[in-house]
Amino acid sequence: MGKSTDKLIDLAKEICPDPPRRELDMLMTTGEQVSMSLMAMAIHAGGHEAISLTGGQIGLITDSVHTKARIQKIEADRIRQELQHNRIVIVAGFQGIDEDGEIFTLGRGASDTTAVALAAVLGAGYCEIYTDVDGIYTTDPRLEPKARKIDQISYDEMLELASLGAGVMHSRAIEFGKKYNVVIHVRSSFTDTTGTLITHEVERMEHIVVSGITVKKDMAQFVIQGLPNQPGVAADLFANIARHSVIVDDIIQTFDDSGKANTSFTVDQSDLAECKLVMEKVRREYDLPESEIICNDPVAKVSVVGVGMRTHTGVAEKMFRAMADAKVNINAITTSEIKISCIINPEHADQALRAVHAAFELDKESEE
Repeated sequence: MGKSTDKLIDLAKEICPDPPRRELDMLMTTGEQVSMSLMAMAIHAGGHEAISLTGGQIGLITDSVHTKARIQKIEADRIRQELQHNRIVIVAGFQGIDEDGEIFTLGRGASDTTAVALAAVLGAGYCEIYTDVDGIYTTDPRLEPKARKIDQISYDEMLELASLGAGVMHSRAIEFGKKYNVVIHVRSSFTDTTGTLITHEVERMEHIVVSGITVKKDMAQFVIQGLPNQPGVAADLFANIARHSVIVDDIIQTFDDSGKANTSFTVDQSDLAECKLVMEKVRREYDLPESEIICNDPVAKVSVVGVGMRTHTGVAEKMFRAMADAKVNINAITTSEIKISCIINPEHADQALRAVHAAFELDKESEE
């Protein structure tokens, strides 16, 4: 059933190239409802009692942002009642309702978020996420066959990897796990092998300099030149963007010889059309020529992540050297305490990932 959401989106776009987000949410929630009711029937046919419930029926309350709502609370009384009656409860992931009863989805891949949030509310010691791979790898094994499975990784590292493009887990699921101390076990649907445990950081994790590498494609970069260099301009710019529920990343600000500010940031291509509207408003507000707002579309981002970066030097040099040797040019660099990201041309993304993976020898078991 894994491609059901894609099929529904394709169906919507056949009808309307830019479907209203409310109606898209109404449509996309039906895929989960089909899956959960069929699963309940299968369990019933196997001789057990089961009941399927939508996000609204279990009291999963969200904010009111269509296609990427955030969970506000889960009432969960209905789940507890059904469990007391010895029924297996199957909950539709990825969806909920707001305080007015409107249906909202949590974003692609957010069934993980529903699962971890439920584990937190129900007081579970851990949450198992079953997927088509047997755990978290040092990078995407489809892009680098030498990628190695990681036995244990910290919430912070996994949160960075998920937000930077690792598709195995949804970033908000990791946020819930960290906040409510839910250990997350990512494992395969097809085998009984132990997968990867996502937990709080333990001391031995710092011995591993880089835990994983990601590549994120389907991104766009905006560059705004000639903004006034005065207090409040950056705040107003990103307030405008936030009002359109566009999530930005990789913000860089520099200054030219005249003292004007040049600001760049990246967005997912799914937010590109909305962000272009905001940029046109910004251009008019500051009376900028059209040439002063540049959209580089598409771009890609290659990132290395590891809590060991806090206590080891030379990580940036090794990453940049590997990319230079692979003849990959870097357009922009951003860093945090445990990650380094490089914005590059998308045609070089896979090549860069393999080069950096080899440079940090992530195909080998770490010596602790």
